[in-house]
Amino acid sequence: MTLSEPGVESRKASMRPLTRFAWLTLAYNIAVILWGAYVRATGSGAGCGNRWPLCNGTVLPRAPQVQTIIEFTHRLTSALAVVMVSSLLVWCWRKTSKGDWARCSSVLAILLLFNEALLGALLVLFEHVGQDRSPARVFFLCMHFGNTLLLLAALALTAQWLSKGYRRFSVVKKRAEIVAVVFGLLATICIGITGSVAALGDTLFPAVSLRASLIQDFSSGNILLRLRFLHPMAAAIGAIYVLWIILRSPKNDGRVSNQVVMLAGVLIGQIGLGILNVILLAPVWLQIVHLLVAELSWVLVVLASANLLFSPVDSYFRARLVIDFAAHGHHA
Repeated sequence: MTLSEPGVESRKASMRPLTRFAWLTLAYNIAVILWGAYVRATGSGAGCGNRWPLCNGTVLPRAPQVQTIIEFTHRLTSALAVVMVSSLLVWCWRKTSKGDWARCSSVLAILLLFNEALLGALLVLFEHVGQDRSPARVFFLCMHFGNTLLLLAALALTAQWLSKGYRRFSVVKKRAEIVAVVFGLLATICIGITGSVAALGDTLFPAVSLRASLIQDFSSGNILLRLRFLHPMAAAIGAIYVLWIILRSPKNDGRVSNQVVMLAGVLIGQIGLGILNVILLAPVWLQIVHLLVAELSWVLVVLASANLLFSPVDSYFRARLVIDFAAHGHHA
């Protein structure tokens, strides 16, 4: 029997403008991240020198070169991202109540965005951009991209929870599933982090052939090249988790959700793009496409994991009320 939930439906209707803005904010931040990857792939990270937030010591660069325009554009789009996420936070607080999960995730999103800006600033100030090949750059890059994935997760969950119309959720009681989800998400984060390291290696050490690229991985003393093999290993583990999520995802009337179908398609596409990236020696355009699909995959994995791990509290209490009412009515 399907329970009528007019309160949830009315909340969904009242939240619709905010929900659309939340999804728009997520999409915009994905675009900003892609442009940041273009900055790295084109070696334009030093386009504004080692100054931040100023560009070569000025607010607006004069007679800028191409690299300066690319880097300065990234800073402008990042500033707009701060405005959008801040607006999302304020709007959420005005439209939601104390204890609502969307409110909490929007707070987490703005904190992660400020940390994102801090890590980006440190990369510039410490000159871990351009052609820098130091281990310190690898460390900051891993921290930066890991934070990026957490930011996207917070934004995606905010939009998802607003879309559902429920205010609060409860965690499933199955310890095995909780452990599997935690380790699976960590493995998926490792895919992104090792992928960013591999992409930086492709940028700083471009290979002339597939054979030369493989030789580099095993003969070079540079940490960027020696760590590239970790990416396909992490991808294999992450793919197993994605398959598990797809099989475990709850079904409505025997049908899987659209998000799960999209996740399956994205997984297949991501594997194909990864193979193509290796064969074609990681051209810039393919790196950007590969990253886009990786970000979509991460968002879908997070949302599918949340659907498996959390259940709406609203439905639980409404179901209990119906059961109690039926029980009392039967005894009467």
